[in-house]
Amino acid sequence: MEGCERSGSGPRGSPRTIRGMPESLPDTEGIERVLIVVAHPDDCDFGCAATTARWTEAGVEVTYCIVTDGQAGGSDRTIERQRVGQIRRAEQRAAAKVVGVTDLTFLGYPDGELTVTHELRRDISRVIRQKRPDRVLAQSPERNWSRLFASHPDHLAAAEAAICAVYPDSRNPFAHLELLEHEGLEPHTVRELWIMGSPERVNVWTDVTATADRKLEALRCHRSQYQEWAPLEERVRTWLHSAAESAGLGDGASAEGFYRVDTG
Repeated sequence: MEGCERSGSGPRGSPRTIRGMPESLPDTEGIERVLIVVAHPDDCDFGCAATTARWTEAGVEVTYCIVTDGQAGGSDRTIERQRVGQIRRAEQRAAAKVVGVTDLTFLGYPDGELTVTHELRRDISRVIRQKRPDRVLAQSPERNWSRLFASHPDHLAAAEAAICAVYPDSRNPFAHLELLEHEGLEPHTVRELWIMGSPERVNVWTDVTATADRKLEALRCHRSQYQEWAPLEERVRTWLHSAAESAGLGDGASAEGFYRVDTG
């Protein structure tokens, strides 16, 4: 599949500060590596792609961990499901490139069948110990009753497993002993956890006015999933503007909101 190339966008400035943190502390201060864990290809683009673009521009190394290949996605019944998974991996790589991410790990779990198992916690813990991130972003493990489609069961399971991997699994040398004894992966303590897709719990906003268009470019890469682009773009821009309003930013601004938890 062809890559999704970046088109021209407006000028992008230096990283802005985030509401809910000291004014002198931007959201990249002391952050060298970030790991984003999601259930499906395109989840990270809906959840945090504009913020990701800001971070990579600031020199932060961002890695994606995609738990399933999204084989159950789309509406074309003529395509073999395994092929759908291959297509969606390629789409996610292209979308990641748009926002400056080149390091992706695909765990290959079956789409639509995800549960919080010991194996899933181990596999995410493995990635944490390999990448040793300062910050982990995950989806919300809580059901969103106002926007039910955001609470796909795979999202909830991937989120809960990621949180368990952050604490206590990845930092505990005696959790998943095979990671230490057979793979030589030392424990790692993640300093902070950011939860996306939980609007009722937001305590930090990132100003993504300068990178909002790159989020939309990334979403456009998921061609197998979205044929009606105009209404989707309108919906995403509405979300970004609503978040900016909640953050107290000016007219025309865009923002993404998260729930930040100190886990260090």
